[in-house]
Amino acid sequence: MPHQSVPMVEFRNVSKSFSGAQVLRSINFTVNRGQVACLIGASGSGKSTMLRCVNHLECIDSGEVLVDGAYVGYAEKNGTIQELREKDIVVHRRDIGMVFQDFGLFPNMNVLENVMSGPVLVQKQDRKSAREKAIGLLERVGLADKIHSSSTTLSGGQKQRVAIARALAMSPKLMLFDEPTSALDPELVGEVLDVIKELADEGMTMLIVTHEIEFARRVADTVAFLHDGYILESGPPQSVLDNPRQERTKQFLARVFK
Repeated sequence: MPHQSVPMVEFRNVSKSFSGAQVLRSINFTVNRGQVACLIGASGSGKSTMLRCVNHLECIDSGEVLVDGAYVGYAEKNGTIQELREKDIVVHRRDIGMVFQDFGLFPNMNVLENVMSGPVLVQKQDRKSAREKAIGLLERVGLADKIHSSSTTLSGGQKQRVAIARALAMSPKLMLFDEPTSALDPELVGEVLDVIKELADEGMTMLIVTHEIEFARRVADTVAFLHDGYILESGPPQSVLDNPRQERTKQFLARVFK
């Protein structure tokens, strides 16, 4: 078992290209246990790609990504690092929860079944204990009255809270959020951010791609600003958001706060 001093997420000189276009360039970044790190930057800067490399939804071209001191999607064999088969990669992902901007709920399942799906189908938990845990999580995100509702009848904010409960049902040691509020109407954003803030207060390690700068200021231990595949600067929100050093960061924040 990794020592407590081992970072939860570590990027070591990571690069990634799509069809010859460089998307990530020599990324070095660390998220320690219990920390919340927010990735900010303009569209196309590499934020979501960086996030998806953590749980091997995207494979990297060079460098290393480690979660809790271990590779995700790769293993060392005969002195070389080799990509695993998909069924083995799924096992690696079990401890990493991910919430997408488009919710990703199963439309043929009701709310309770959506939250139970991972523990029952992936972790092979018995349905009774999975059901009890799912109900508790839905109560936690304020949806106890929706457990038998079809996921297709929910508002965007409700769907995203179900998605968070579903990710938590797997008892992850790390949560990844890819712009969790970008598909929501403005009045629904707060209810989702409140749930994420509660997780932060409870010590959940999280890596969040977000365009909600004020939220990043409130919840993040570390903020990283990406531009053209580089992390131009990173540090506490008071540093990056209030006193940025790089001119490109200043320009980005000036546009955000117009």
